[in-house]
Amino acid sequence: MVFKFEPIYLERPWGGISFKSILGRPVPANSKVGEAWEIVDRKHCESMLTTSSPGDASLRNLIESNPHELMGPGWNPMRRFPILVKWLDCAARLSLQVHPPESIAEELGGEAKTENWYVAHACPGAVLWVGLKKGVDKQTLLEAIEKGSVEILCNRIESKAGDSILVKSGEIHAIDAGNLILEIQQNSDSTYRIFDWGRMGLDGKPRQLHLEKSLRCINFQSSEPQVLSSPENPERVLADCSHFRIRKFIGYKSQVIPLKKKNEQCMVLTALNGSLELGDDTLENGRSCLSPYSQACEVRLMNDGEFLVTDRFYLPN
Repeated sequence: MVFKFEPIYLERPWGGISFKSILGRPVPANSKVGEAWEIVDRKHCESMLTTSSPGDASLRNLIESNPHELMGPGWNPMRRFPILVKWLDCAARLSLQVHPPESIAEELGGEAKTENWYVAHACPGAVLWVGLKKGVDKQTLLEAIEKGSVEILCNRIESKAGDSILVKSGEIHAIDAGNLILEIQQNSDSTYRIFDWGRMGLDGKPRQLHLEKSLRCINFQSSEPQVLSSPENPERVLADCSHFRIRKFIGYKSQVIPLKKKNEQCMVLTALNGSLELGDDTLENGRSCLSPYSQACEVRLMNDGEFLVTDRFYLPN
């Protein structure tokens, strides 16, 4: 048994049509849909179960009613689900931004956020920016922001399908146009914009910047980011930090891959380049589901394909 949820679509100034053209989803026409929140448990944004999942409730209802069966022994039912899974359709460049680290998040009224980007599709010439180049200090950054040339101070990465990169809280970053990205992150919606390329928001007004908060969050000693390319081996760890682990599996049609036994950690599965069978249920390409602590989980690939498994966001004793 797994739990599947309805995506929550959000318009963004940089949104595009990749959810329809690449993922085959029936998104609203003539709208700039930039984000699809696949699994989320926030006060004003809660994932709702699909009609094919058991029961009729939100992720929040599931946690409150069955905390130990879903998450594992010791889970506080009032605690939010610890990660957020979303798709980003970047038809235009996103703002240059930073997320607050644990040490200062509460003081700034925000929540810490480390995230991982998995590039599902990249147009020719698309890039990513993560972290500042060695030697960049606060004054140099401020001068570049004033001149509108801040991107030359950031580490530039040419993106391609299958790339994965962990973006730690405190690291300045931006996503260029032409990227379709699966983002797996801490459950946070705290983003401080440093620079937005002079762009207007959906209301026709300049989007708010958060320069003072950003400068307090930025790690000026961040190292050059590590990019993991698509592996040829059947299993590879893409990210392993104190907040989550992400593994990528590659398999062939009809292959069965056991992932966990009963009463092992809760995990999130995301189908890539194909669909999966999970018992009597099917996980379509591009969709995510939740396998609870109390249930065993094995995957049968419906075609040659790939999928991600995210776990270790809660390890019961």
